[in-house]
Amino acid sequence: MSSPIIQLLVLAGVAIFLILRLRDVLGTREGFEKPKVAQQGTDDRLRKQEFKVIEGGPDSDITDHVDAESDEAKALAAMKAADGTFSVNEFLAGARGAYEMILMGFEAGDLAKIKPFLSDDVYESFADVVTQREKQGVTIEATFIGVRELKLVGAEFDRKTSEGEVSVRFVGELTSVVRDKAGDIVEGSLSDIKRQKDVWTFARIMGSDNPNWQLVATGG
Repeated sequence: MSSPIIQLLVLAGVAIFLILRLRDVLGTREGFEKPKVAQQGTDDRLRKQEFKVIEGGPDSDITDHVDAESDEAKALAAMKAADGTFSVNEFLAGARGAYEMILMGFEAGDLAKIKPFLSDDVYESFADVVTQREKQGVTIEATFIGVRELKLVGAEFDRKTSEGEVSVRFVGELTSVVRDKAGDIVEGSLSDIKRQKDVWTFARIMGSDNPNWQLVATGG
């Protein structure tokens, strides 16, 4: 046998030996490389744990407005437990609109359209003021500018009746004048913007079919 052939056989033998050794050390792969199942499972568990931490943490819908350990926070949490549709942020957005609607209805003396949103006591107190104006022969002309400030300042929940109460402080801006029977301005200015501060308390039976809150108390 010639020398070149012998050299080729020796090299082939060495190559086969190296291939077998590499297979023993690295193992074999079939097709594409399989994902690292153990690592993937670990990642999934970590994500689930992170989700549980977030899910079980403070409710920002509440803690954005009141201290997490306050009685108000506990009352709001109880309201949410009693009514899965209740959102503090959505309530406050609705309260902002209700403030303008009720305030302007009261200033104009048009209580009919806002009566469904007033408790009987608040409606009667509003009606008494409107009646006094009529007796004096004066009317109010007001233009609503906007709500400068809005803050949740109180919350209570009655577990027996499922009634929730939320108190909100408003600082509204408007122009307002008082006109006499002849239509002349006797008080106020059409150009001067005044600020009006109110603390209103709204109430609702949580979980009821009626989604509307009623104004049950007013204060400064």
